[in-house]
Order: sequence, then C-alpha cells, then structure tokens
Amino acid sequence: MSNTAVDHAHDHSHGHDDHSHDEPHGWRRYLLATNHKVIGNLYLIFAFTMLMAGGVMALLIRSELFQPGLQYMQPEFFNQLTTMHGLVMVFGAIMPAFVGFANWMIPLQIGASDMAFARMNNFSFWLMPPAAILLMASFWVPGGATAAGWTLYAPLSTQMGPGMDMAIFAIHIMGASSIMGSINIITTILNMRAPGMTLMKMPMFCWTWLITAYLLIAVMPVLAGAITMTLTDRHFGTSFFNAAGGGDPVMYQHIFWFFGHPEVYIMILPAFGIVSQIVPAFARKPLFGYASMVYATSSIAILSFIVWAHHMFTTGMPVTAQLFFMYATMLISVPTGVKVFNWVATMWKGSMTFETPMLFAVGFIFVFTMGGFTGLILAVTPIDIQLQDTYYVVAHFHYVLVAGSLFALFAGYYYWSPKWTGFMYNETRGKIHFWGSLILFNITFFPMHFLGLAGMPRRYADYPAQFTDFNMIATIGAFGFGLMQVYFLLAVVIPCIKGGKAAPAKPWDGAEGLEWTVPSPAPFHTFEEPPVVK
Repeated sequence: MSNTAVDHAHDHSHGHDDHSHDEPHGWRRYLLATNHKVIGNLYLIFAFTMLMAGGVMALLIRSELFQPGLQYMQPEFFNQLTTMHGLVMVFGAIMPAFVGFANWMIPLQIGASDMAFARMNNFSFWLMPPAAILLMASFWVPGGATAAGWTLYAPLSTQMGPGMDMAIFAIHIMGASSIMGSINIITTILNMRAPGMTLMKMPMFCWTWLITAYLLIAVMPVLAGAITMTLTDRHFGTSFFNAAGGGDPVMYQHIFWFFGHPEVYIMILPAFGIVSQIVPAFARKPLFGYASMVYATSSIAILSFIVWAHHMFTTGMPVTAQLFFMYATMLISVPTGVKVFNWVATMWKGSMTFETPMLFAVGFIFVFTMGGFTGLILAVTPIDIQLQDTYYVVAHFHYVLVAGSLFALFAGYYYWSPKWTGFMYNETRGKIHFWGSLILFNITFFPMHFLGLAGMPRRYADYPAQFTDFNMIATIGAFGFGLMQVYFLLAVVIPCIKGGKAAPAKPWDGAEGLEWTVPSPAPFHTFEEPPVVK
C-alpha cells in the first residue's frame, strides 16, 4: 500500500512540474495559506506593520520628553504609551518577525518540503491580527489603554479600566499562537530533516530556533497564568495579588519574570542564529567552534530559568537570594561571551567583505556586546539598587533589543531577501540604511546611560531641568532612527519586491547551506524529493 502511494506521488510530481494548480489565488492565497513561504511573508508584513505602530508610540513618548514640563499629553496617556509601546514591540514586532524568518528558512535549511503542520501554521498566523486589533483598540475604550507598564504589575493592573482586559485577552491569543508555532517548529526540525542532515550538521539558525521553541512552550503558559490571575483578581473576587485578601503583589513579579527572563532570550537566540549564518558567509570560513555554539545556546536557555529575580532586587528579598540571582546572572554572561568570541574568531584572518548583511551582523556584535556589558553592570545588586527603574535600564534593554534583535532581523533580511524576492536589493541604499540606523540608534540611546546614572526615572512624562540636554539629543536621534526605517521600507524593500537585478541561486559566494541550492526566488514547492546531505 505505502509503496504504491509513494509511486503515485512520484508520478504526480513529475506529471505536473509547474504545480501552479496547487497555489491558491486572490485573497484565498493569504487567508487559506498553508505554504510556509506565504505564511513567512504574512508574519514579516504583520511584524513590520506593528514595528511602525510601536515606533509612532515611541516618537510620541520622545516628543513629550523633548523638554521638561507637560507639552502634548497628560501623564496618564504618557503611561499608556510607554506600556503599549512595550507590548506592541515585544509581542507584535520582534517575536512575529523571528517566526516569519523561521517559517521561511527552516524548511529550506533542513531540506523539508514544508512545515510539519501546515493548517496549524495558518491558524497560528491568523490569530495575530485579531489580537493586534484588540490590543490597539484599547486606546479608544473608556479609561484608555492599560498604563501599568508592559510588565503589567499588580496592583496597578488590577485597578485599570477595560483597556486592561483587552490587553490580557490579546496577550492570551498571541501566546496561543506562539505555542502552536513552537510545536510546529520543533516537529519540523526533529522529524523532517533531509537524509544525512544530522542534528549536529544543522545550520545554527535551526538550532537556535529549536531551543527557542522549547523555551516558548515552557514559559508562555506561565505568562498566561499571571495574566489570568490578574483577570480573576479584577473581576471574580480572588486575591492572588491583593495583600488585604491574603495575596501578595510581589508574587505577580515572581511569576511574570519567570516568564519574562526566558522571554528576553526568546527574542535574542534566533538573532544569534541569523548572525551565525552571516558571519561565516562573508568571512568565507566555516563557523568557528560550531559544537561550542550549540552547547552555549543550550546553556543560555537552561540558565535563563534561574535568573528571573534580578529584575526584583529592590523588592526586599533576603540577601542570600540577592547573591544567588547576582551570581547566576553573571554566569549567563559566560556562554554569551563564548558566542561573541566564536564570531570574532570566525572573522579572524577571513577573506572579509562588507556587504549590507555583514555590516548589520558586525554592527549587531558591536552594539549587542555593549548592551551585554550594561546588563552585567545591572546584575551587581548594589549597583542595580541605585539604577533600578532609571533610564540606564531603558538604555540597556534597547541596546540588546533594538541593536540586538532588530539589527539581526535587518541582517537576515538583506542576506535572504534575494532568495525570497528573486531580486538583489540596492547595495548603496542598504549601506545608507545601515550607517543611518547605527549612528542614529547610538545618538538616541547612548545619552540614556548618562540620564540613568544621574538619576532620571523611567515612565515619567516630566523631569527636572538638568536632564534637558540629553533628552533633546535622544529625541532628535529617535526621529532620525524612525525615519531610517521608513527609508528602509520605501527605498529598499518595495523596489526589491517590484524588481531589479535578478538574483542568482547563490548570491553570496561564501554562503553555505541547502537554501542556496534552490532557484531564486524560491519556487512555491521546494524539496518534494528530499535532497541528500553529504
């Protein structure tokens, strides 16, 4: 029976080489999409849209902070913006963008014909737009959006208006999407690799996503638990976080950060994977210490579960707990340092060229390392107690999230977009986008270190006059940085989709991997006969 089925499938694939009949057309092509490439595109378009929405919120925040005093908005609306900016960027922009990359590249890199669960893949994506609409619409309900900070700490989150409930439901839906996407990625990587593609031959991007998917399955239910308890405290008379009823508001922080710390690695491990693909390609050398990179990634994932309370050094925990979380946090910098060492060692004595993907990858390594060092500084408990909730923390996490996750996403876009679109992007415009983004990013966020060291607290709409100059610099940089991303869309992405120089199957001479064996643009169906990996 199975043999006949295989023969029949074999005849079928040779009988219709074009396979155009399998590709839905019109709106069905997107709504009913089961092809990993179409779903990857949908995720990337969604993520970029949310990046723009979150960026507008960031620019409203920076406009208010250009000068001391209240310029444009009341503090309550300012706090709604800071909260929603965080939620939109984390759950709407960075995470879906990496899932878009996973959908596009994992089947191509392991020689699979598609993702394991094609219909579930479609459902995972189509949960995102309703969740995003629910989240964004909360600005227009009575009382406005939630203003409890993106961490949604109780007791603030238990006192907000209906916008808070909308945020809770939106996060639930996005979490369900993440869990289904992760199940799909794990199943695809473990069950659908081409013959000869052992786990230790897999591209680093697949490894980082495999580990990330396990992290997501472990921690998304924890977040769901925290926000569900918040919901029942708000409406059903429970007292999980209400001290008057025997609850504990600090318990919320413990539960949230048990999700929240692995979450920051969920947003950076796929970035490590992208950079680990690009650096060897443009250094024209194999990745230095591949096995150690795999073990370092796994170590980061495991250690990420024992450092959560470094976000809570000022909550009055016992000194033994402070010491434990301080040392555990310092320990996690070791595998991260191994990765940076391996990237630098890969570049050492390589035949390097600096096309846009390599520029963004090297820019990532440089700025992410700076962000890592400020993280190490914040891990030292007595220093952290001084810097808690100041702009130093804001500077630190934007260095790892913007210059980390976002720069790696740009690097990956420039590296793989010839395979996606079939056209080469404009190299000069790519370099303008890189240098503009790098310089303006640093103009925006570097002054925030000084503001934090001087004691300026975050999430305030007003500040004393001595902080004016650095805030003005940061605001000017932020508008420039935002405009660079509009430039990226209008001058790089759209012309590249419309046409240009045709991309060869392998546009980068140092690139290795199965994705470069298929034509550019990658056909609708790839690897119907699995490739054999030597």
